[in-house]
Amino acid sequence: MIGSMALHTTEYSYTVLFEPAEEGGFVVTCPALSGLVTEGDTLEEAREMAQEAIHGYLESLYKNHLPIPADCVPVKEEIRVLMPEVA
Repeated sequence: MIGSMALHTTEYSYTVLFEPAEEGGFVVTCPALSGLVTEGDTLEEAREMAQEAIHGYLESLYKNHLPIPADCVPVKEEIRVLMPEVA
């Protein structure tokens, strides 16, 4: 409690995707938060960067009185496509 005011907080949880980057490390995206992209040299660093990026994203929405979106869990499927062999 600060003075006589209690701070109310809400915990949000989001699904993030870690994709290995060609140059090493991981690129992180969050399907529920359009445009959120960050990266890290290791998986642990990528996790930390994702947490910071999500916090900043939500903070911006809050300051602008915009709704905070719920998580959306992507559906993962393998799609196979046949292509002619290149000679």
